Amino acid sequence: MGQQTQANTAAGRRRPGGRTARTRQRVLAAVATILVDDGYDALTIDAVAQRAGVHRTTVYRRWRDTGGLLADTLRAARDQSWQPPDTGSLLGDLCAINHQVVAALTEQPSLTGALIAASFRSAAAAAALRAFWEDRYARAAVVVTRAVTRGEATPDAEPRSVLIAATAPLFHELVLIRGPGAADLADRYARLAAAAAAPHVAGR
Repeated sequence: MGQQTQANTAAGRRRPGGRTARTRQRVLAAVATILVDDGYDALTIDAVAQRAGVHRTTVYRRWRDTGGLLADTLRAARDQSWQPPDTGSLLGDLCAINHQVVAALTEQPSLTGALIAASFRSAAAAAALRAFWEDRYARAAVVVTRAVTRGEATPDAEPRSVLIAATAPLFHELVLIRGPGAADLADRYARLAAAAAAPHVAGR
C-alpha cells in the first residue's frame, strides 16, 4: 500500500490533472470550508478527510497535521498567477491593489481573514503566510519601479516600504481593530503612500 501511494504521488506530480492533484484540490477546498464556517478549532484531520471524501490516512500521510494543511492552503494561494495592475500611474496602481486587499478582507465569508487568524495558532501557517506576503510584495514591486522610471516617485523609493505604507493600514483597520471600513479606505491610504513617494517630498 505504501509503494502504491508513493507511485500515485509521483504520478500526480508528473500529471497536474491526475488523481493526486484532484485529491489535493478536494482536501484544500475542505480546509477552506471548515476554516471559514467553523474556525480553526474545528480543523482536524478527520474533519477534513470526511468533508473531502477521502480516507484520513491519505490526509495524514501527505499533510501530517493541521499546520501542514494550512501551510499547503497558503502555498496553493501563493502559486496563483496573480500580477499587479498596470493603470499607468503609481496612484492608480496602489488604489487598484488596495481595492483587491479590501475585497479579500471584507468578503463574506472571508478565507483571507480566517487564514490570518489561523496563522496566530500555527507556526507552520505563520511561516507559510509570511512566504505568501513576501511573494506578493516581490511581485508588486514593479509598480514602484515603474513609477520611478516615469518620474512619479523619488529614485530612492524602496518598493516594499511604499507598498507596506499603502496596504498595512488596511489590515490595521479591518483585521486588527475590526473597524467598519470607510468607503474611501483603499483610496485614502493609496494617496498617502503615493504622496510620500513623490519626488517633491524627498526634497523637503
